[in-house]
Amino acid sequence: MGYLVLAAWTVQAAVGVSLLVSWVRRARGRSAGAVLTHALMMVGFLAPWAVFIATGSPLWAWVGFLVLAAFIGFGDMVVMRRVRALRGMENSGIRDYLPTIKVVISGALRWRPLFHMCFSGVVFFSTLAVAIAATIA
Repeated sequence: MGYLVLAAWTVQAAVGVSLLVSWVRRARGRSAGAVLTHALMMVGFLAPWAVFIATGSPLWAWVGFLVLAAFIGFGDMVVMRRVRALRGMENSGIRDYLPTIKVVISGALRWRPLFHMCFSGVVFFSTLAVAIAATIA
């Protein structure tokens, strides 16, 4: 099961790298802190997950899950900032989350952000499921 999470993460990472390349080309450093933190920590997920796959220790599955839980939100922050800029929205913070989802699903953003945003749930919840299953086993 750990390999399925790794496969899903690899698909997600491939799309994420393509988004990162686009950001480097066009964004001129906007949201650099959030983008780079999100990207580096999502790659950082690989270390504990690789240890989990190698050892089968549930501790490492939970460490990997905690990395995802702590740093996926930085990607959400980037999307919310982009939507605020597109829509001229003034609010900031959690109130923008639902309007951001509506904008992304409406097709106002291209397929890569939509896929990356939606598929992150596959990686997140499958990681959680594997961590729980490894703990119970």
